[in-house]
Parts: sequence; C-alpha cells; structure tokens
Amino acid sequence: MKQNKYDEAEFFSNYSQMPRSTQGLEAAGEWHELRTMLPELKDKNVLDLGCGFGWHCRYAREQQARSVIGVDLSENMLQRAREMTDDSRIEYRHMAIEDIEFAPEQFDVVISSLALHYVEHVDQVFAQIHACLVEGGTLVYSVEHPIFTARAAQDWHYGPQGEIMHWPVDDYHQEGKRVANFLNQDVVKYHRTLATHLNGLIQAGFVIQQVAESKPSPEMMDQIPGMRDENRRPMFLMIAAVKA
Repeated sequence: MKQNKYDEAEFFSNYSQMPRSTQGLEAAGEWHELRTMLPELKDKNVLDLGCGFGWHCRYAREQQARSVIGVDLSENMLQRAREMTDDSRIEYRHMAIEDIEFAPEQFDVVISSLALHYVEHVDQVFAQIHACLVEGGTLVYSVEHPIFTARAAQDWHYGPQGEIMHWPVDDYHQEGKRVANFLNQDVVKYHRTLATHLNGLIQAGFVIQQVAESKPSPEMMDQIPGMRDENRRPMFLMIAAVKA
C-alpha cells in the first residue's frame, strides 16, 4: 500500500509545525549521528528517497554533491521543497519509493530518512537501490527503531500520576502492519525486526558498514524538556551499507 497522509490538509499542517519541519536538520534528534554515517558527498550523484521538504537534498549540495534527485509521494512535500530550494542541480520527482526506476549505477549515494517504515516490501526497495548504485556506492537510511514500532501504541507506560514508568515491548517477532497514532491521526507503518533489516540488506548484496541506535545529543538533553527520557529506549535505527 502506498500511503500518502502528507497530502491530507490537516495532517500536513500538523507536520509542518514540527521542529524538524520548521528548523531543519539541526532540530532532528537523530541528525547529529546520521550525519557522521554519510560518506564524502563532494562530486557525488545523490538520491534521496522520501525527501520531504528537501533538507537532506540541500545538505548534499552544501557538501558539493554533483547532482541530487529527491523523490517523494506527497505533492505537498515536493511543493514545499521546491519553494525552499534555489539550486538547478537539485531535482524533485513525484514518485512512490516503491516505484523508483533509475538507470543501473546512476548514483553514488542513496539517502532515506524516516521513510522506509512506511514501505511494506522493503526487500524489493533494497534490490532497486542496489541496482541503481555504483559499485562501492553507499546507502544510508534511518527508520523508526524496531523497539519503537513493535507495539502500535508507540507510547510509554505511565504510572498513576502520569509519570513515565517504562517503554513496553511486545509482539516483537510479529512483523507487519501497525496502525499507529501520529499527529493525532491513524498512520500505517510496517514493523520489522533488526535482523530483518540487516539480513535484507545482506541478501540484496550490501555490506553493512555501520549501525546506530539514536540517542539525543548532550545539547538537546539540556535544552529540550523531556529529551532525557529518549535515552531510555532508541527511537530510530540508522544503517550505512555499501554495494559490494
């Protein structure tokens, strides 16, 4: 299923008010780690899957990437990305991640930020990414962590006074569809285990280079209320892999 919540007016309005939407990458809790996993981007051809407002596309060009293509299913996302971009070497295309068809070895780097947990058959996407990467090309992506997606509730367990007690994990090995509440609406996500992520990449022909489980930066823990609780469980999983 190719879900497109971001073209629904209320959902897009709520998303547009999130810190990562208004302030960019520096307001994204995982960015300080994800950035270190990216390869050298200078003179590289880059593909961004689920590009959203185009923050990663513009970052790649700031790092002197040769060209960048950003793909997203949402027209609202792409319209905002184009409004925020003044660079002829960044191209935005309206397309579902599942439908990408690029030339063999067209890209040096593929990036995907918090988009692949919306994709049902991620193994097929891994194969498509592998095909369009040059030999030695890099895939770096982030998704919601399997500990976070295991239960559709995606919330803490609270005590009688509303205090955070712990993060419950259940049905971890029952992979598949989850209907979660995000921005006050039901959103379909797909839970898969850590092993499925890693083995899927290996089976597609990738060599895994680095794995990270997000935690806030010290600055965020000091500046943003409630951020210290994010150290109690990982919210995001990030993987860097190279085409063998």
